Amino acid sequence: MTDQTTDTQKPKRPEETSSEAPKPAAPTPAPGMPLRRALPYVGASLTIGVTQGLGQGFISTNLPQIAGDLGITTAQASWLMAAYMIPRASLTIMLIKLRTQYGLRRFAEIGIAVYVVVAFISLWINDLRSAVVIEFLSGIAAAPLSTLAFLYILEPLAQQWKLRLGLPIALMLLTSGPTLARVVSPWLIGDGGLAGIHLTTLGLSMICLMLVYLLPMGPMPRSKVIQRADFLSFGLIAIGLGGLVTGFIMGPIHWWTALPWLGWLLAASVLSLTLAVVLELHREAPLIDIRWLMTPAMLHLAFTLFLFRLLLSEQSTGAPALFQALGLGSSQMIGLFCMILAGTAMGALACVGWMKPGREPAYHFASLALIALGAWLDSSSTLQTRPEQMYVSQALIAFASMLFMAPAMMKGLIAALSKGPMYLLSFVIVFLVTQSVGGILGSGIFRSLINERQAFHLQVLREELISADPVTSGSLAATMQQLAPQIADSAQRQAQAVSQLATTASQQATVMAYNDGYLVISLVALAALAALVLHLFRDWLAARLARPEAEPQTS
Repeated sequence: MTDQTTDTQKPKRPEETSSEAPKPAAPTPAPGMPLRRALPYVGASLTIGVTQGLGQGFISTNLPQIAGDLGITTAQASWLMAAYMIPRASLTIMLIKLRTQYGLRRFAEIGIAVYVVVAFISLWINDLRSAVVIEFLSGIAAAPLSTLAFLYILEPLAQQWKLRLGLPIALMLLTSGPTLARVVSPWLIGDGGLAGIHLTTLGLSMICLMLVYLLPMGPMPRSKVIQRADFLSFGLIAIGLGGLVTGFIMGPIHWWTALPWLGWLLAASVLSLTLAVVLELHREAPLIDIRWLMTPAMLHLAFTLFLFRLLLSEQSTGAPALFQALGLGSSQMIGLFCMILAGTAMGALACVGWMKPGREPAYHFASLALIALGAWLDSSSTLQTRPEQMYVSQALIAFASMLFMAPAMMKGLIAALSKGPMYLLSFVIVFLVTQSVGGILGSGIFRSLINERQAFHLQVLREELISADPVTSGSLAATMQQLAPQIADSAQRQAQAVSQLATTASQQATVMAYNDGYLVISLVALAALAALVLHLFRDWLAARLARPEAEPQTS
């Protein structure tokens, strides 16, 4: 596009370089688009980001409804989530090279057109096998959408605003999709089943297709970057990451030791990733620069991003699952998810207002402190806890998520671009692996902890029920007294009272298990906060000790 200029300056004419004294002026920033033309690109980024987020969120939110619609169990329906996430975990690695070699325009048009076709076909899903195939294709088609959402928000912005404004807004759009899906799903399902979900996905995908065709992005240089060995490396990486995703989705559901193939799958995944690393280390032009990723700075960034995804599993897996276990429906949690969306938006605005290179430690300190506080507040839940009691804590965690994510990604992007454009691919891989795969791994670990603690607490409560405990006996007598007007037979009344007490004990064990999980998240956040303080103190002490040596000695 001809009017999308960068910070190039026109040469001055001779009469402009006369004897006039130059006026002091601030450096001219790189111009962006006029507001009238910039707003459609911002709207396109919003639509594309929400569409890809809703695509994933509709699956995870409505698994019970999908299982009922297909006539399968919820455990079987979990294969749909695995099929969707497997290509999402690795496909972007090759998409970046495909975009560089064949052009951004073709990349965008083909990607969104495939997404429309898959969304249209999903209207006729009627069994598990076809649903798995369609969700796998949906994951492939949705993989370019996150990249397009980033590019469309960055396109109209001036250079100095791309990281400060564009990055937080894009991250907010991409991370809010699953939460937004929980808000709109009860209204879309209604009495019509999943048809409303499928039609919404199809409608949004068609809008995205129209926007991509009407709003072309500026041309980018093409170069032949794809090599034959790239496909072998990508295949090994895809097998490894896909196996990890499948294992950590199915592991907590069927339990890790119940299915022998889970262990073999995880072992094969580790072997595949190891072979990919060995292959990349011996290539002259590798797909991933392993040596750069193994530097202390990048290892620290990767570990930080992965730890953060583990901490956020409290929000994505913890609170909704707890209320579902307590018998609450999706419509009763809409207010909670609206508060999470509001917290995410406020966090993005905080990044826009104050985020600059060098302020990452301050943002991370505040983020870890808020996560620790929010998880600690949730750790005192009871059987009477309702979503309203978690508004503040969950909003704090959502706010903290943006305070952590945007500065961390900005730091990684600056480090990658300072090494050269090709290093951007390596950083994108780190970011995607730690976020998509890390999110699945974090949820799997959190659910495994909950299952283990729930079994422990339930065993303790059952022992109390069996024993002649005065408190248990009193609760049983009170329940029998409440059932007396309804059940005349004393034996049946006692059996019903014992059944109700056992159900209450099971729910109590679930709440206690989630409280343990929340407390673990809070302690891990505090440990990470302490490690951050020690790291900053070490850097400060090293700089202070090096200062006298650097200063010239004066007589």
